[in-house]
Amino acid sequence: MEIKSTNAAEPTTFIWKEAEVTTGIFKKPTGTPIFLSTNKVVGDEISDRIHHGGYYKACYLFSAEEYPFWKKQYPDLDWTWGMFGENLTVTNYNPHQVFLGDVYRVGEALVQISQYREPCYKLGYKFGDQKVIQQFIDRGNGGTYLSILEEGEVNVKDPFILVNRLEKSITVAALFQLVYAEIKDPDLLKIASISNALSPKKREWFASFLK
Repeated sequence: MEIKSTNAAEPTTFIWKEAEVTTGIFKKPTGTPIFLSTNKVVGDEISDRIHHGGYYKACYLFSAEEYPFWKKQYPDLDWTWGMFGENLTVTNYNPHQVFLGDVYRVGEALVQISQYREPCYKLGYKFGDQKVIQQFIDRGNGGTYLSILEEGEVNVKDPFILVNRLEKSITVAALFQLVYAEIKDPDLLKIASISNALSPKKREWFASFLK
């Protein structure tokens, strides 16, 4: 994997169900390095700190190879990197070959593959159609959040160098599918429920299906 674009956002406000909502999903390429801190990308807007930012969702990564598919679905949008709200657009990202808990060195930072992305109405608002949420789930490649084990600066063309992989884990693709599957594989649930790469709340959620 390699960074294609570093992206950040200014706060954007819109009206949703007669209420004012501020979001940081409208990210644009920075054209500069960005600094990955423990709880966020420095200089990037995090409006909803309940669902975004923090240790397990400090930085969001999405695949550049997914863009052609989505451009065909929504050709009239103003396409730039960061369209999905990602801080890092990366090349050669394969969710079937990246595992929950993987540790990578990228630029000055040391990062860990952590939480899956759950699309919400803000993505639908940005795309002009709430049906994109189910399309995103059906597509099965939601990118991934990163935890920052060592803070540092990252930039375009920085490669992701694998430092550590757990002996027993679950791919990012399988984890995303597990979240939305009506019938959930108990073996995969066990792995997710004890993975320290996920937040305690998410581990409890997976464990609840084993009772």
